[in-house]
Amino acid sequence: MQRRHFLSAAASLPLAFSLARARAAAPRSDTPRFLLVFLRGAYDSNSLLVPTHSDFYYEARPTIAIPRPGEANGALPLDARWGLHPAMEGSVLPLWQSRQACFVPFAGSDDLSRSHFETQDSIELGQPLDAHQSFRTGFMNRLAQTLQGRSDLAPMAFTAQLPLCMRGPARIANTALANVGKGGVDANRSRAIAAMYAGTALAPAVNEGFAVREAVLRGMQEEMDKAGRDAISAKGFSLVAQRMATLMRDQFDLGFVDVGGWDTHVNQGNASGNLANRLDDLGRGLAAFAQEMGPEPWRHTVVAVISEFGRTFRENGNKGTDHGHGTAYWMLGGGLSAQAGGRIVGEQMDVSEAHLFQNRDYPVLNEYRSVLGGLFARMYGLSPAQLQQVFPQAQVKDLRLV
Repeated sequence: MQRRHFLSAAASLPLAFSLARARAAAPRSDTPRFLLVFLRGAYDSNSLLVPTHSDFYYEARPTIAIPRPGEANGALPLDARWGLHPAMEGSVLPLWQSRQACFVPFAGSDDLSRSHFETQDSIELGQPLDAHQSFRTGFMNRLAQTLQGRSDLAPMAFTAQLPLCMRGPARIANTALANVGKGGVDANRSRAIAAMYAGTALAPAVNEGFAVREAVLRGMQEEMDKAGRDAISAKGFSLVAQRMATLMRDQFDLGFVDVGGWDTHVNQGNASGNLANRLDDLGRGLAAFAQEMGPEPWRHTVVAVISEFGRTFRENGNKGTDHGHGTAYWMLGGGLSAQAGGRIVGEQMDVSEAHLFQNRDYPVLNEYRSVLGGLFARMYGLSPAQLQQVFPQAQVKDLRLV
């Protein structure tokens, strides 16, 4: 998803202050870091995490199934039941083999609307579905509020507009890393804003904030020039991920980024094709992120890759898939526990026609608030009362991810 680059929250100035504050209190190498990657459009988890044990999978997908391990362009075997899309061979598979990746199938929200926008909003809010939905705070903002007593907390959304999950009382900066050469606040505007605050108590923070912003843009521009002007397309995701890793390694410890283009109703492909290309780009980006973080920060980092829902188990008449329900989450990080790294975790069941939800989708057995709540409890040592502040009324499930 290409985005126009500009600075928001309300204006560029809050970001300037946040960037200045982040650099002044950079997280230590052993500070827990969390990045949420939201795949907007509902990616097809059945092509990523392939149920190779299921004959029904191959019956239901005569043209788009990923072949079994050992066959031409077959899935990469993870265990006796599951395989990985072959596009992940050079990126995510090595992380899996080094126990720095795991998957949570049958995951998602209990929201049944199958609407991209409604379900994305519902997940980002992180509130119980049977309660009145308040759009004042998202769950990552509430997490930031809960962690505010930690002096080195520095959250950042790598998006053009502050996402719903990060909106709320806690001040969180945001900036897009795409099209960095076309900033919403150019040099002339930066000087004009700085001049407005010259001689005031805010002048040092304003100048420092713009200096950090310019350093971010300059670094991105240098990398784009090396890789080519089209590097921040889908094929350039790895470049964006490297820059995010640099920023999270040196300045930020709680991050969000979204990636679009996963609504594959038509000509989805199998081991090759449209979806395979996107998975390849995403996998390369995630591997680049891990590499750029460096060994010690990566050892304390968790990257969660989620989507609003899954897709129909059976392929449709256009050789694609439609809006579904349950999906598979990815967890990556150097600090994954021995109980999680290199494993398929969470509640599971056989993949068969009898177990489909409403005879069309994966069921949700691992509700997202429960899964992420258990992760946050372990990463940050949150108490049950603190977890209820982040995810009200959630039944936390400890999958021993870290």
